[in-house]
Amino acid sequence: MRMVRESKELLLDTHVWIWLVNGERKIQGGPLDKLIREKRFSLNVWISAMSVWEVGMLEIKGRIELPFDCLEWVRRALGAPGVSLAPVTAEIAVASSRLPGEFHGDPVDRILVATAQYLGATLVTQDSQVLAYSKEHRLPAIAAF
Repeated sequence: MRMVRESKELLLDTHVWIWLVNGERKIQGGPLDKLIREKRFSLNVWISAMSVWEVGMLEIKGRIELPFDCLEWVRRALGAPGVSLAPVTAEIAVASSRLPGEFHGDPVDRILVATAQYLGATLVTQDSQVLAYSKEHRLPAIAAF
């Protein structure tokens, strides 16, 4: 597990966002939980527009269950204090296609990495491939638990 840099900007991977909003126990007491508790008034938590799309796709395919309608879940989750939606800009889209080194082909993961770089944010994920890539390419990233 990587240590958290003193970043005030966090970008949550889709699965971490879902876990956090739905109150998954596995997050409790982990690095993300501690960081949010300690810096809740100074943190900016970003959610990529691609994560919103991914939540919709996961829900419609039956891979996740949400406690209420998907759009309502997204609206409530994005309405939490300190949470902002990060758009997929032209710069992020192009940067995601030009990530240095070897990176797998999942377009959402590529967009998330490029978005974190663009925002200067620490990416919070449990994806071992993304964490390995971040370590190799000095992208600030932490595991959620």
